[in-house]
Amino acid sequence: MEVESKTSFGGMESKSKEVKVVTGGKLRPFDLVLRVVALALTLVAAVLLGVDKQTKVVSLQLLPTLPPMDVPVTAKWRYLSAFVYFVVSNAIACSYAALSLLLSVGNSKGNKGLGLAITVMDLVMVALLFSSNGAAGAIGLMGYEGNSRVRWGKVCNVFGKFCNQVAVALGLSFFGGLAFFLLVVMAAFALNKRH
Repeated sequence: MEVESKTSFGGMESKSKEVKVVTGGKLRPFDLVLRVVALALTLVAAVLLGVDKQTKVVSLQLLPTLPPMDVPVTAKWRYLSAFVYFVVSNAIACSYAALSLLLSVGNSKGNKGLGLAITVMDLVMVALLFSSNGAAGAIGLMGYEGNSRVRWGKVCNVFGKFCNQVAVALGLSFFGGLAFFLLVVMAAFALNKRH
């Protein structure tokens, strides 16, 4: 919206135009869809890894002269700090997505401060999710391939279901982080349009 104003200084008049940015109370439907998608993906990722558990019977041979012993071994997400970080990060992102969805719907007056706070928190969620995905992905890769230099053997050949569930949770969380990233990009484009 353009507003024309006249100012007088020492008998001289000048005209200037001010451009006011009107932040309408219109909700962007794509913004809401991305928030719902981020909420759903991070919720499913957290729950999927949070319930992930597999028990297998593994043969261990302590000494070459003794017969092998069958020992039940359980793989749980709580045993690795990277997976704990992943579950907690996705739970935080899911909770924030629900809160930001409510705040976005409630921000019908177009409060700029609230919009900026939501955008900054969206960016924080991108960083949080991508860092937890990196940590869990590194441990997951170690489980799939092992590391011969430190004598860590593969475990995904034994705990296949557990590892596959971790991989699916990682993929869902990645797309949840991507949804938050798109929200930040949309906010940047909206800011660019205003100026």
